[in-house]
Amino acid sequence: MKKKIIPVILIALVTVLVTALAGCAGNQKTGEPKQAGEPQKKDIILATTTSTQDSGLLDVLLPVFQEKTGYVVKPVAVGTGMALEMGKQGNADVLLVHAPDAEKPLVDSGDVINYQLVMHNDFVLLGPPGDPAQVKGTTDIAEAFKKIAGKGALFISRGDDSGTDKKEKDIWKKAGIDPKGQKWYQETGQGMGASITVAAEKQAYILSDRGTYLAHSKNVDLQIVSEGDDLLKNIYHVMQVNPEKFPKVNSEGGKAFVEFMIDKETQQVIKKFGVDKFGQSLFFPDRLEG
Repeated sequence: MKKKIIPVILIALVTVLVTALAGCAGNQKTGEPKQAGEPQKKDIILATTTSTQDSGLLDVLLPVFQEKTGYVVKPVAVGTGMALEMGKQGNADVLLVHAPDAEKPLVDSGDVINYQLVMHNDFVLLGPPGDPAQVKGTTDIAEAFKKIAGKGALFISRGDDSGTDKKEKDIWKKAGIDPKGQKWYQETGQGMGASITVAAEKQAYILSDRGTYLAHSKNVDLQIVSEGDDLLKNIYHVMQVNPEKFPKVNSEGGKAFVEFMIDKETQQVIKKFGVDKFGQSLFFPDRLEG
């Protein structure tokens, strides 16, 4: 298992990456005629959670957006906490994340604007087939976590301040348990897909969004052992970074991406995503009605 990366260093590395991506737009040759309707500033930096990338959703949506608008999206898939920090520092043009409580301060402060509900799915608790903590069938997720702690069964946490990590910490708090420092509790500091792989290798429990689990389910020996609790709903929002606070952001590009994500055609694509492979949608659109 890879050593957990120190968040401050990782943020610095992401900032360097973002600067390099932004430079791509600045390196375009001047004096070349542009096609009619082609945006002057083509590159958009999208800070997003790893679940939108690990599930394969971005691989489907981004080519469609590029074809429709002429913009080129440069996704930076990190934990939601880091994606929000990028927005707070003006190091992204648009955010697609899934931690509403953590998003609210950015909305209230005006760091982001055009805050729009996009879609949802849910979190599920995964475990090995042997289910050593005898969790399977437990619908109360806090009770399931208590069983895992009581048995000292191995639990893998992302530990990366992502939306999933925040949700997991909320559940431990509701269960009245602080797992930090326990031998049975291990943090990866990695994204969802990589963390699921670690949990499968160690035959451990892990909290995952349903979409990423389904996308990896054929390659890992883990199964859903607890689901359905209202606490496990997983809500995604899209938002622009505020150009009045950060004049260098691609305001028009960010706005175009927000409008694309809530457009009914895009929402239909989201509704159908995963049905052909898994018999169910990996995400559920929230903007089809009305």
